[in-house]
Amino acid sequence: MRIQWFGHACFTIEADGVTLLTDPFDETVPYAFPSVPIDIATVSHGHFDHNAVHRAAGEHATIQATGTFEIRGVPIRGIASFHDAKQGEERGDNIAYTYVLEGITLAHLGDLGAPLTGEQRDALSNVEILLIPVGGTYTLDAAQASALCGNLPKLRIVLPMHYKTDVIADWPIAGVEEFAALMDNIRRIGASTIEVSRDSLPERREVWILDHA
Repeated sequence: MRIQWFGHACFTIEADGVTLLTDPFDETVPYAFPSVPIDIATVSHGHFDHNAVHRAAGEHATIQATGTFEIRGVPIRGIASFHDAKQGEERGDNIAYTYVLEGITLAHLGDLGAPLTGEQRDALSNVEILLIPVGGTYTLDAAQASALCGNLPKLRIVLPMHYKTDVIADWPIAGVEEFAALMDNIRRIGASTIEVSRDSLPERREVWILDHA
């Protein structure tokens, strides 16, 4: 499985002969954008920095809904959540997604803005690779993200996202350092891409900090 971070909440995940795209941003967000053809795109919510599926190359299915799906043999579940701590009153709804690829369960939390409910925690209980926002303001902050990771018993790799970088230095969100300071087993990958398999998953939870593409 090959996972690449393009910045913000946008990743490509290539596995089982399928390329999946998460939360693509529009042209106003100054990160590099994926150029590979996409088979499946998932959208956590309708904001410009997460829903620009029109930019994706190739013919692809788009999911922006809760429920269970299977596309190109990939089981996907959309889990209802909120973009803020006031049940969506400030920023609306959010959809977290789980995917099962090459026998590994991954989750992308989109712009989750509130701690997990018991039902949401149960839905994420098998997650082994977690793509989680950590920058605060619009999403979970560092402390909330750290606490959430502690509630997922099978978690092996944490990939922080949605935090300030050199590309969006004027955005009102925190960098990754606050989250990293609260976590153990930090690995700075020094690249935008990782390759993982069932056999290469770490025995205990690690945080892998990627560079953006």
